Amino acid sequence: MEIKLKDKRTLKIKDLSIDERDELLDLVWGKFKQDDKGDFQMEAPNSTITKFIRIGIDGDTSDKFLKTLTFEDRTKIFTEMQKVISEGELKPSK
Repeated sequence: MEIKLKDKRTLKIKDLSIDERDELLDLVWGKFKQDDKGDFQMEAPNSTITKFIRIGIDGDTSDKFLKTLTFEDRTKIFTEMQKVISEGELKPSK
């Protein structure tokens, strides 16, 4: 799968192993805390997003590259990758 950024760059998501998917999913679920109202908020969202990009993007994920991404780009990458890594989680085996 590819992700198109606002500036027209295209990033390719790696074909992640089960272990890589589990690592990223554990990272997300381990970072949520419930407040007094029952709402969930993510702790350390920036480091979580960076980890998703470094593990899941095929290509340059250096600090130099990451500094070229806007917050909107980083959020889009994170959101799209969550969709990809959860594929199969909700689908029954055939």
